[in-house]
This record gives sequence, C-alpha cells and structure tokens, in this order.
Amino acid sequence: MAVLPTLVGLADVRAVAERIAGHVVRTPTVASPGLSALLGVPVTAKLELLQRTGSFKARGATAKLLSLTAAERAAGVVAVSGGNHGIAVAEMSAALGIDAAVVMPEAASSATVAACRATGSDVRLTPDIAAAFALAGELQAAGRTMVHPFDDPLVVAAQGTVGLELDEDAPADLTDVLVSIGGGGLASGVAAVLRARRPDVRVWGVETIGAEAMSAALAAGGPAPVALSSIVSTLSAPSASRLTYEHVTALVTDVLVVPDAEAVRGSLELAAHAKVWAEPAAGCLVPAARRVLDRVGPGARLGLVICGGNVTRADLERWVARFGIAPD
Repeated sequence: MAVLPTLVGLADVRAVAERIAGHVVRTPTVASPGLSALLGVPVTAKLELLQRTGSFKARGATAKLLSLTAAERAAGVVAVSGGNHGIAVAEMSAALGIDAAVVMPEAASSATVAACRATGSDVRLTPDIAAAFALAGELQAAGRTMVHPFDDPLVVAAQGTVGLELDEDAPADLTDVLVSIGGGGLASGVAAVLRARRPDVRVWGVETIGAEAMSAALAAGGPAPVALSSIVSTLSAPSASRLTYEHVTALVTDVLVVPDAEAVRGSLELAAHAKVWAEPAAGCLVPAARRVLDRVGPGARLGLVICGGNVTRADLERWVARFGIAPD
C-alpha cells in the first residue's frame, strides 16, 4: 500500500516564513472598494503580484534554494515552468549565486523567456510541457537539484506563507478565500494555514478549462495526466501531485473551473476595479467569486489571492481580440 504524504502544518509554514524573511516581500493585504462594489460584498485582496519576480513563486523557490547543501549549490538547480516558477527560480538563483537551468515549453511567452535569460540562467525550450519535464529529469540525473513547482512539502509550506500573512492581516469576518490552482502548491499551503487558524473559512480552488489538473485528480481519485489547452500557461500543470491532491482533498471546499475568456475578462476587471495589472491566472478568481456567491449567498466576505502579474499588454490585447471581449 502506498504511503500517503503528511500534510503540511502551521508549524512548518511558520518555520519557512522565518527562513525566507528578508529574501521575499511581505505583500499587502488590502480592502478593495472597487471589487467590493463590483461583486456586491466586502472583498479583501492579497496582492501577491507585488512579490519579487511578480508572483508568489518566489517564496517556494527561495525556500528550496536556501535548503540546498554546499554540494547541491555547486551542482546547480533545474526547474520546469510555464512562466512564473521559471522566473522565480532564475531570479532567486541569481541573487543567491546558484547556477540555474530553466526548461519551458515553446508556448511560454517571449517576455517570460527574456526575463529568465536576463538573469543569466540557462533557458531550454521544448515542444510542450511533457517534453520540458523529460528534459528536466535528464538534467536532474546529471546532477542538478530539481526545484519542483509544487511537488515538495518545503515548497508547499513556503507558498503557505501567503496564507499566514493573509490570516494575520485580513478582517476577522472573512468567510471565503479563492486561490488559483495550477499544480496546487499555493492552494495547498494557503488552505493548510487557514483551516488551522480559521477553521470555518472556506477555501476555493480555481482552474481554467484546459488546465484542469486538480479537477481531474479529484474525479479520478488521485493524480492523473491531463491534456493542456488553456491559454493560461502559468496554471498548466500536466498533472497534480499526490502531495497537493491530498491537501486539496482534505482542506479545500471545492475546485471551480472557468473558461479562458472569463479569466481574461477577469484580468480586465481587476485592472478596472481593483487597479491592479494581473495575469489571467489571477483574473479567473473574479468569475469564480461570482459562482461562490451564488452558492453561499450575499453574507460572504471574500478574500482573493491575486497570485501574479506577469502578463504583457500585447498578451491581453491578443486574448481580448481572440475571444471577442467587448469593453465594458
């Protein structure tokens, strides 16, 4: 019988928070009058797009890099990413003097590739994410340490520091928190903290159609490979991990799935109403919030984890044209 992974606990998250303090930003947790007016209930936003590297991924990357032995640091690291994880590993490795190789699918945005290369990292492009994981495995076998985007308890605990800050800074009457899910590291960590500190708070995961690794895992009773077709490359994990699946099963109320077009529209709504420039991986929270309100009623007090802002104007303009999104 397979041994199930141990869930990350509050003590784990607090220990990692102390380790990465000074290397990452304690991002603002603020009331959003604009989103509150848009959604009709009080909304608090955790602005993780203001984190170093433009997303929460800097937390997990930093924690993993700081845990390396001298020999592992000398051998370098490798990461697989559709975007934000790669940027985080590249930039934080450069800051700590560690050689990094970043493997990304060719569909990754040119801005993301350029950002990784600007750090001096060795960037390798592959036809798709499956090939990226295969190449990364080869580099790991050759001696590099894998910095996995989500299948690592240390990384999950580090992403949980987002939840720790949210718990400390958000209003006491928060009822529902929405978190984007790619491989599930952020949702796992945030849920681990909030369910320990605020057991009555519901945590909702959000995916986009065509990037449904966690939904597929929940349907199958465990991690299962998925076909990827979403434009949201930063949520496009080829499968969840047993680690994140177990966290989400135990701690997350439900996983909601929204179309790409709604995620893009959500990014526009975040710009217009919250005054933040967020990628569709965060934009998907806005339509999902409406679904949550339909289910739990108008007495909800929402928290949105705005996970990243690494999207260009050209990206959004292209997607707006593709989906025929009319301006409000």
